[in-house]
Amino acid sequence: MFWYGHDLSGWGWFVMSTGMILFWAALIAFGVMLFRYLSGPSRTDGTGTSTGGPRPGHSPEELLAERFARGDIDEDEYRRRLTVLRSGTNSPSGTP
Repeated sequence: MFWYGHDLSGWGWFVMSTGMILFWAALIAFGVMLFRYLSGPSRTDGTGTSTGGPRPGHSPEELLAERFARGDIDEDEYRRRLTVLRSGTNSPSGTP
């Protein structure tokens, strides 16, 4: 296999193995980034956090109505929270 006595020393095998691992890691990372890019927009706000929080320009009542429309909360909870929002208190019992 190796003619003329040009075989790899211990360091040669180490460098070759490390190079192969780095090559495959770079190829896999490129594939993952390409897949994420082609799969469409992500649900983050650019800082790495999800955009599940309140969005600017939406009132709390609109956000509550959206949650009710999605089925996140049932009608009783929707009406209870809407009453709390409209009354201006933080808790339904009236104690701050």
